[in-house]
Amino acid sequence: MEYCDNFDKLCEGLEGAGAFLVVENKKGRVNVMTIGWAQAGIIWGEPIMTVFVRPSRYTHSVLESAAHFSVCVPRRGEMKKELAFCGTKSGRDYDKIRACALKLKEGAVKGLKYLDGCGLVYQCEIYGRTDLKRETLSAEALEKYYPGADAPHTLYFGKIIKAEQFK
Repeated sequence: MEYCDNFDKLCEGLEGAGAFLVVENKKGRVNVMTIGWAQAGIIWGEPIMTVFVRPSRYTHSVLESAAHFSVCVPRRGEMKKELAFCGTKSGRDYDKIRACALKLKEGAVKGLKYLDGCGLVYQCEIYGRTDLKRETLSAEALEKYYPGADAPHTLYFGKIIKAEQFK
């Protein structure tokens, strides 16, 4: 199961500078967001990548009508400036692909894009979504991650249709 073979690399990226979440809107415009939280495992008998996106983020609105997304993990120590930019600037205001001179590649299916130059790429089909509710979270999680009025994340479950590690 190739998607499990790369789990250590996924964790290494998320614990470091992060990974890129790439999603294309219905008009063909691609948005990139830096993520620090994701899960990979077997759910519903399928290989699933779960990503967490706050409702206040532009990426959330794009994901709501998307069919696919990719998670692209740079090699250790690479693309730090791009990760920082994509984690602090909104796709509402910036074309992050152009601003960071990132190169897109076509994924396994139409409407699925991923970033060239990353060491690990998960290509996913959206399989489900659910909103976290404040009342279902521990007091510790609320205090640490949701101290203000910002709503907790939406979890997007992506069926992994292809996972690749690049040298």
